[in-house]
Amino acid sequence: MRNHLLTVLCFLFCYPIIASSILIPMDSDTQDNHLKAYGITFWVLTKQQKVQWLLNYRGGSFLLPDGDAIRKECQIRGVSFEILSDQQAQSILDGISSPSQNQEAVILEKAPKVAVYSPKGNAPWDDAVTMVLTYAEIPYVTIYDEEVLGDKLALYDWLHLHHEDFTGQYGKFYGAYRAAPWYIEQKEDAEALALQLGFTKVSEEKSAVAQKIRNYVIGGGFMFAMCSATDSFDIALAANGLDICEPMFDGDASDANYQAKLDYQNTFAFTDFTLERSPLKYEFSSIDMTTKRGNVPKERDYFSLMDFSAKWDAVPTMLCQNHTALVKGFMGQTTAFERKEIKPTVMVLGENKLNGEARYIHGIKGKGFFTFYGGHDPEDYQHRVGDPKTELELHPNSPGYRLILNNVLFPAARKKKQKT
Repeated sequence: MRNHLLTVLCFLFCYPIIASSILIPMDSDTQDNHLKAYGITFWVLTKQQKVQWLLNYRGGSFLLPDGDAIRKECQIRGVSFEILSDQQAQSILDGISSPSQNQEAVILEKAPKVAVYSPKGNAPWDDAVTMVLTYAEIPYVTIYDEEVLGDKLALYDWLHLHHEDFTGQYGKFYGAYRAAPWYIEQKEDAEALALQLGFTKVSEEKSAVAQKIRNYVIGGGFMFAMCSATDSFDIALAANGLDICEPMFDGDASDANYQAKLDYQNTFAFTDFTLERSPLKYEFSSIDMTTKRGNVPKERDYFSLMDFSAKWDAVPTMLCQNHTALVKGFMGQTTAFERKEIKPTVMVLGENKLNGEARYIHGIKGKGFFTFYGGHDPEDYQHRVGDPKTELELHPNSPGYRLILNNVLFPAARKKKQKT
């Protein structure tokens, strides 16, 4: 009996402490692969396990339950992690909860179902979101107009809009590429799809798609858009029922004085903008800052992330989590947004004050949320038609791509009731 008691005591006091948590640090010094760290977090959520997102703690770190499978997955994907005891994990959480710290622990409960709105034939590397989802190993489903008009959006928690033109003007590529085979083919494909779906014009079909997406967000969906899908979406909402397309786009004249008939109450983010009438100009409206910002040198093109209260403004804080507050700028058809044309109810998350432009904005519409991010590819400064794809293996710690992945995880967070 005595020997048995000694054995038990030896086991209790001599056996190593069993870790209870895994910390995935997201600061600049200790994380080897920030982008794949989001994929690990998403993967854990798919296993019906909860994760704590430690806002403003070491770059927005993740606290995961411990387990051999999770450790192995981190090792396979090249994600840095630390093993914590119960006491160590609790000490971190206690520090975060202190009123003196601008930090918060947000519980992530369920992996969102992710959809990417994109033409079926598009190459995966032609869209930054598709690229980073693939690289981070976050599963997604590609949908397009058939699924949207067929009321399939309700199957998904998070929707990304590929750099689409919702105005029916084929991306305003007419001036430079109207004789290019790819432009002619895309125009013919779009017209055939519109007819198949019961519309006489592509502009009418895209307007109907925009309305469906609008209703999806109002009903509680999460929408993320980049580049031309941001301003062209709002333009389509403001121009609902109007013909703003010139004859080379839809075969007939546009409505007279359509600018004065725009309804800005229908839009998500922008107001009082002026449309670009010329079909020869690669621009949709005054919302975009690409030409207005002047010749900004690449080495000086940065934008700053805003600093929010983690305890009182958890949503914008989540969306701004990063290992740096200064992010490299990058261009696109829609590079940045004119500050004076952003609705006062919309939050600016990232801005370049010197140029008077917003790069990253977020708002609430009904029961849902939307985020607009200017530019085409965070690691390809001036992406052009035909440029080679970005190899994310060369940019595993990209701050610009992290902002995209913040939005992917956002729907997984436990939500508080809020006003619509």
